[in-house]
Amino acid sequence: MGADQNYDWKQAAASALDWWQDAGVDTTIDELPRNWLAPPAPPVSTPGTVKIVAPPTVLPDTLAEFAAWRAGADAPEATWHGKGIVAQGDPTSDLLILIDMPEREDAESGQLLSGAAGRLFDRMLAAIGRTRETIYLVAVCTTRPAAGRVAPEMEARLHELAQHHVALTGAKRVLLMGNAPSRALLGADAMRSRGSLHPLNLKAGTVSVDIEAVASFHPRFLLEKPAAKAEAWKDLQMLIEGLES
Repeated sequence: MGADQNYDWKQAAASALDWWQDAGVDTTIDELPRNWLAPPAPPVSTPGTVKIVAPPTVLPDTLAEFAAWRAGADAPEATWHGKGIVAQGDPTSDLLILIDMPEREDAESGQLLSGAAGRLFDRMLAAIGRTRETIYLVAVCTTRPAAGRVAPEMEARLHELAQHHVALTGAKRVLLMGNAPSRALLGADAMRSRGSLHPLNLKAGTVSVDIEAVASFHPRFLLEKPAAKAEAWKDLQMLIEGLES
């Protein structure tokens, strides 16, 4: 009776280590507790040394030059595998639409929002009297990451570039389709930002522009959750109110 007297502790320990490895714990940290939320300690300076800080990148202040830079070797996605798509449509349009990244099919077609999501997008545009030729379509991330998600450490830079891009256009309104575009311009996910017309002041170099933003759902989300189309229609109505088609 009682506990198994033949318990194999070596096998149990190996099993536990395998479980931790499968869970992603593959690095020994320390035996003592550590406050992971504490700010990092300031760097220790050695007397007589000078710390050289690289100057920030100066972004082009015209739309054509910025689009060329965005597709060039200095862009954050330049070393990624896959075809980049900077923007499409009419850059002088009063309506700009910002999405997160190209779809998987887009690299083949060379067009943002291809496939089923693109067909739904076209119907949404038609419902407000627009076509792809009468809007300016921009992606926060010009090349689709291999995993379909942008690394957190790159988000701040991509958001900065998206704001700069929008500021260089002549758009009066911007539709933010999905969480990444909403975070880029409004600092919050689409669900929290929906339902309001958000006034924004964006800067690109010495240029300062006022624009209004509407957060809504990405077409791929609407394909997965058709019940949200009614709410998306409300967003589109708010978007075009007061704009000439």
